Amino acid sequence: MEFNHFDHKGNARMVDVSGKDETCRTAVAEGVIRVSREVMDAVCGRKVRKGDVLTVAQVAGIMGTKKTSELIPMCHPLSLNNAEISFEIREEEGEIRACCRASAEGKTGVEMEALTGVSTALLTIYDMCKAIDKRMEITGIHLVKKTGGKSGDFCY
Repeated sequence: MEFNHFDHKGNARMVDVSGKDETCRTAVAEGVIRVSREVMDAVCGRKVRKGDVLTVAQVAGIMGTKKTSELIPMCHPLSLNNAEISFEIREEEGEIRACCRASAEGKTGVEMEALTGVSTALLTIYDMCKAIDKRMEITGIHLVKKTGGKSGDFCY
């Protein structure tokens, strides 16, 4: 496998996508934050002093997808068609699963946008709940699937 993020001298560079075809690109990423019963009760009961945790985290995750190229040095700025953040509450397991779906028409994929979106959403939950309990754990952030582009489809 050849890595094309390096020039002939081994220096990091942005990949030249000028010769690639524009295609419909989609990506889905997910991750989990493990929380205490006290945090879970506060989130589900909308009793966190900073506001409605999941609504704020949803907006933050979408914002994260849009700012990816400003955070990850070699990412291309993309014009996203859509970005969605959803949550699954697993009360008994003490987990909140976040899922980010991103799509664009372009010459490069949206995997990094989906991963950044889910990471930002989970970090926002942590930030909003850390006054209750700092022992939360963010884990399992990964690409679930992607479609489009030269490398084809991927499913975890």
